[in-house]
Amino acid sequence: MKCVLGAALGNDVHVAGLVSFLGLARQAGYDVAFLGAAVAPDRLIAEVRARQPDLVAVSYRLTPETAATLFAELRQLRDRHQLGSVRFVFGGTPPVAEQAKASGVFERVFSGQEPVGEITAFLEDRPWAAETTRPASTLVERIAASYPRPLLRHHFGRPTVGETVRGAKEIAESGVLDVLSLGPDQNAQASFFRPETMERTHDGAGGVPLRRPEDLTALFDATRTGNYPLVRCYAGTRDLLKWAAMSVQTIHNAWGAIPLCWYSRLDGRSDRPLPEAIVENQATIAWYARQGIPVEVNEAHQWSLRNAHDCLAVAMAFLAAYNAKKLGVRHYVAQYMFNTPPGTFASMDLAKMLAKAALIEELHSDAFTTYRQVRAGLAHFSSDLDQAKGQLAASAVIALAMNPHILHVVGFCEADHLVTAQELIASCRIVQGVLRDVQPGLPDLAFDPAVRVRKAELLAEVRLLLDALRNLGQGCADPWTDPETITEAIKCGLLDAPHLAGNEYARGTLLTGIVQGKCLALTPDSLALMTEAERLQSWAGRVW
Repeated sequence: MKCVLGAALGNDVHVAGLVSFLGLARQAGYDVAFLGAAVAPDRLIAEVRARQPDLVAVSYRLTPETAATLFAELRQLRDRHQLGSVRFVFGGTPPVAEQAKASGVFERVFSGQEPVGEITAFLEDRPWAAETTRPASTLVERIAASYPRPLLRHHFGRPTVGETVRGAKEIAESGVLDVLSLGPDQNAQASFFRPETMERTHDGAGGVPLRRPEDLTALFDATRTGNYPLVRCYAGTRDLLKWAAMSVQTIHNAWGAIPLCWYSRLDGRSDRPLPEAIVENQATIAWYARQGIPVEVNEAHQWSLRNAHDCLAVAMAFLAAYNAKKLGVRHYVAQYMFNTPPGTFASMDLAKMLAKAALIEELHSDAFTTYRQVRAGLAHFSSDLDQAKGQLAASAVIALAMNPHILHVVGFCEADHLVTAQELIASCRIVQGVLRDVQPGLPDLAFDPAVRVRKAELLAEVRLLLDALRNLGQGCADPWTDPETITEAIKCGLLDAPHLAGNEYARGTLLTGIVQGKCLALTPDSLALMTEAERLQSWAGRVW
């Protein structure tokens, strides 16, 4: 049996990492001998001469300058006793690891940032390369291989194509991200296929200025390294079917993301009239379904971003999934955006998301499966970047109560500026730290009494709202998918949000407020709380 001798060098008493390494060595078939903490170089060399190990594992986690002196002494002793054929390996912090590499003592240096598989491969004397462990190429396969660890997704788009390509390559090589979501600028989203309508002064506003299919191909090619992340892109705000076909052809779009009502005159992101937008959005969802590609209908959080009350947000989450199922989608990505509107309590936020999931997952069948994707809400982040890092971690902890399949990381800097490649990598590492410490054994926050009560309240209220929508569409085959019924529901205020005031397609008269961490409907006169039953009664009286 091969033998490994381990020691923490000099005056270093930190041995946790070394003990973990020795544990991996034991699993790989080594006989393990551990000298302990704070072992002087001369003692270590004496033990090496006496025991004749096959491998010597050294660790040091203190200052790099002291480490350099210790490594020089270790090298002198090794050479004096003619131990040049003995294999030494080092593990420590990244700054000390750099000194270890420069010392010429060690065959291999580990900085603590390597995957466990790479260390095991070294101990088993077999090659390690990204190509030998390349992840699956479809979303469903990656989820199956990773769960219960959620895939990490992040949005990325810099003001030039060149910078975005370079950043995409750096991100892929870092291995921290499973899904790279490309963020086109508004000109690309609205006018990619109509370049004559672009406002050139707006190039690069809000994302990368994609202007040719070759730009997308270059971005995909840049990610064919490292851990080969999946690549995806939102639908355009016009010409959605053309965008879908192009994104599948160029970046092998991991899943489509299409709203039900938005990217229209309702939000001003295109000039599509609302009923026409719903029809085109549904046609694009159906197109993805025919290709066998998963779909996300990013609808519910659009309402919450406009301060819609919680009941309506839950109802729209259900309607989005219901439409996807009716349009033939087999694998559905359900997005749950936390912290929206800002001021929502964590407990009430979780209750809202659990109510959404309960309704959506009632739709499950042999032909319809959903995956939970959680994310922090951008609007709640502080522009103080240190605070924002804490908010990112805190939101991730709460969102893990959903047992998500995908965790959409939001860059900690995004309340201040577009995320750079380095900031994206840092944001993902923050969330990786959360997963490492919190995911195993996280208490089930769904059993909090306040969460359970609020979830039950929302489920009861949402069924009232869905019934009202069905009654509004009496006479059509399926009011919940009918574009005219949905358009009328928004125009007459059955589906409404405060930020839609003044919109030609919406009523925009509903008032809401954050009360005890919930976003609730308020009466227009006294700003008193309204239950959904009271709101629907008031709405019916005004409309009819």
